[in-house]
Amino acid sequence: MPRQALQPERLAKPKPPYSPVVVSGDTVYTAGQVANDPGGNLVEGGIAEQTRQALANVRTCLEAAGCTLDDVVKVNAYLADLADFPGYNEAYVEFFGEPYPARTSVQAGLPAGVLVEIEAVARRA
Repeated sequence: MPRQALQPERLAKPKPPYSPVVVSGDTVYTAGQVANDPGGNLVEGGIAEQTRQALANVRTCLEAAGCTLDDVVKVNAYLADLADFPGYNEAYVEFFGEPYPARTSVQAGLPAGVLVEIEAVARRA
């Protein structure tokens, strides 16, 4: 099945060679999104602020593919420090409601200053 790559208008174009959103059939994949504003600058603040911006970027990616956060079936999140999990989780529930998507959250080495990176898989109706 062919894949279609998308570049959302309100999302900074990535410098490395990857697509922010890929659609294949009725499945939509987002690349990992960090807390960059539309200009490509990392937002200030802690884990809650970065989680909100990263999830806003995921939402922007999904909207470019004709989806919403309600279409998400799986979320993968990478935290620089698992001690930040409570703040991450607090912001996460502002974006997702029950029934929640399946989710994996792990600690990972992220670039300096980046506290969280989030990717999602969604199904288009």
